[in-house]
Amino acid sequence: MKYLYLTFFSLLGMAGSAQTLTQNIRGTLSDADSKQPLVGATVFVAGSVPVKGTVTDQSGRFLLEQIPLGRTRLELRLVGYEQRQVSNIVVDAGREVVLDLVMQEATTQLNEVVVTATENKGEAQNDMALLSGRSISLDETKRYAGGFNDPAMILSNFAGVTNNSTGSNEVIVRGNSPKYVQWRLEGVEITNPNHFADQNSVGGGVSALNNNLLATSDFYTGAFSAEYGDVLSGVYDVKLRSGNNQQFQSILGLGILGADVTLEGPFRKDYQGSFLANYRYSTIGLLSDIGLVDIEGGAPTFQDGAFKLSLPTKKAGSFSLFGLGGLSKVYLADFNPGTAPIPGNQSARETIRKDYDKRSFLINAGLSHRLQISKNGSLLTLLSFSGNGINEDIDQFDVIKIRDDAGQWLRDSLENKRPNYKSRLNNTNYRASITYNNKLNVRNRIEAGAKFAYNNFSYAQSFLDDSTGAPQVLSDFKEGIATLRNFVSWKYRAGNTVTIVVGLHNMNVLYNKKSTLEPRLAMRWNAGSRGIVNAGYGLHSTMDRVHNYFAKVKQPNGSYTEPNRNLGLLKAHHFVAGYEYRLTENLRIKAEGYYQHLYNLPVENSDTSSYATINEGQDFRYVELVNKGKGRNYGIELTIERFFDKNYYFLINSSLYQSKYTPLDGKERNTAYADNYLVNVLAGKEFSNLGRKHNKTISLNAKVFFGGGKKYIPLLRNSAGQVTSEPESGTIWDYDKAYENKIDDIYQVTFSASYKVNKRKTTRELFLNIDNITNRRSRISEYYDDSKSGSVGYFTQFGIFPNLMYRIYL
Repeated sequence: MKYLYLTFFSLLGMAGSAQTLTQNIRGTLSDADSKQPLVGATVFVAGSVPVKGTVTDQSGRFLLEQIPLGRTRLELRLVGYEQRQVSNIVVDAGREVVLDLVMQEATTQLNEVVVTATENKGEAQNDMALLSGRSISLDETKRYAGGFNDPAMILSNFAGVTNNSTGSNEVIVRGNSPKYVQWRLEGVEITNPNHFADQNSVGGGVSALNNNLLATSDFYTGAFSAEYGDVLSGVYDVKLRSGNNQQFQSILGLGILGADVTLEGPFRKDYQGSFLANYRYSTIGLLSDIGLVDIEGGAPTFQDGAFKLSLPTKKAGSFSLFGLGGLSKVYLADFNPGTAPIPGNQSARETIRKDYDKRSFLINAGLSHRLQISKNGSLLTLLSFSGNGINEDIDQFDVIKIRDDAGQWLRDSLENKRPNYKSRLNNTNYRASITYNNKLNVRNRIEAGAKFAYNNFSYAQSFLDDSTGAPQVLSDFKEGIATLRNFVSWKYRAGNTVTIVVGLHNMNVLYNKKSTLEPRLAMRWNAGSRGIVNAGYGLHSTMDRVHNYFAKVKQPNGSYTEPNRNLGLLKAHHFVAGYEYRLTENLRIKAEGYYQHLYNLPVENSDTSSYATINEGQDFRYVELVNKGKGRNYGIELTIERFFDKNYYFLINSSLYQSKYTPLDGKERNTAYADNYLVNVLAGKEFSNLGRKHNKTISLNAKVFFGGGKKYIPLLRNSAGQVTSEPESGTIWDYDKAYENKIDDIYQVTFSASYKVNKRKTTRELFLNIDNITNRRSRISEYYDDSKSGSVGYFTQFGIFPNLMYRIYL
């Protein structure tokens, strides 16, 4: 039999009768273009005998009852529409399956004929985006090793995407800085959704997003469709699923990272609305709070929550209220730069001690409203508020060595406490947008919209200038910046083989009157039944991080100026071409090449400087900038992917690429993110129907990663290779050799496993994930440390890290 049904037996009282455990699958079905509900479509379980199926009602809703547990596949059929298959639907005892599905109208209309479309697994859900994008399902976020409960970490499994292997979940796309990645939630731009984030939003330690709430989301790596603006690198369009609108359900979880609870259900029985909410508190913080563990200097703690309220109406359209928030803090006593990157002077001296204290928050809330204004036309309105804050303090002490009469060290005495670095950063953002969508006919669809944002910033930063012993102001401003973005897109389907999307994006910064017109073009050609050719172009622009605009630059006479207030937009031409071939329904080979020409990059206004803001992370500098830098990213990506079927999958991808920039000195250099190559090998196997009652499932997954090391700025050395850095005078780094070389390549093996048991009313799961199982500690960069041999310390790859979680679905 093509599909295996999981059959479970339990004793019911004295009768001892056996019963097959089942669950319901419910959902809605709508037109992919017009968003109108599809009435009269058949939805049935593929391969079921007798056939288990149903027909959608007047609202496009369907219900399949008593579906056996395990993985199943649905087939969707409607005259005049392309037949669709939906695979790998996981049916568990502990929760109903709720789906929001769409179908594409066929361009060739033949009565009583079903047009079959190949199930293009992995393709982005947004059909205006024809290339450099893919969907990421909830099943994948749980299955792939290394992406344990973190939607950001899952991205590094795909071609062209990596992180810096330091434990941070930053997203580096095709050699671009992670600060140019745009995060979206339910179609709204949000703050960096990570705890312990920095001011450049390049990453963090733990994501505040929880995959218990996620629906299938889209990720794009270049040549974005016209609706996406103010972005150069990548777009992660995260979607939240709707809660069950028929019955109450819950998920309880306890793990090394955190303990969490997820609740969902209907508001009332006669209403189709629902709620979905999650709250999590860090486990180590919880244990510390109740006194079970005592961590010197204090435990890193965090808490977060998210929700979605689905509120449909009969005549006024459908409303949705959603939100995401989080708090985090960490205190590190006697901090060494090799522990983690922090702001300020990256050096360590035996005579100086530094204590680091960081507190941060993030909040995002939004309201969406979709109104059907005609048979094929709809309006989507979004209102949102977001904010984040980061407070950082580094206190510095002089260390006095107390020794006995024989000169043996007894203890350290700390004196002369003073602030080494102080930062208070707060951002609040208000956004409103409206998008009009109209399916003109089966071949033509248009989409147009406008997006307004008002950003309010309050920044105050200073650090201790070692050369003078006095504090130096980095930034001190309170400013509001408004932007207005407009776009229009037209999609044309020339039969069932060629699709073209043409668009135009308009970006306006009202603060300093900077604007652009950005054309976008994408084409897809279905070359036969198995091949797909695509190509596209886009002009993209973005503002740099706001601190660069209002940086205070110290002048030789001791005064400060703000020379960067009129900085322009960073811009990039993206060119992409690719080919995909489906060997079978579940096996594909995909190749994609790209070239990105970056210009108007902010670089230091000096013909002897190597500094450009595209390289800044924690090592930012506040200098006079001009938009005269340029860069180029180019490469080729190859993917061989077998989607999950018959209880196994594998994913192999590799990327060869270059990432270059040229500052005012005219020398083309590697960027800080020019790793040059990366290889991912993932595989997994699921063993189902285990145990005496056939109600247990074991999943095993592994990932092997190879990557070129990150380029770095070396310490100053003489001709003999001896370090000559002088932290006291602020001369530490050899900027003439910035990003010329790497130290080590990166190698990492990750393993994960899960054990699932289905009972009559519940499902229980135990997850184990072990990052860097070989504990390889490749060197990534170096810093000055006079306590180490040669005064060189190394910032290394994050070591072995096991993560265990237990969940129960009720």
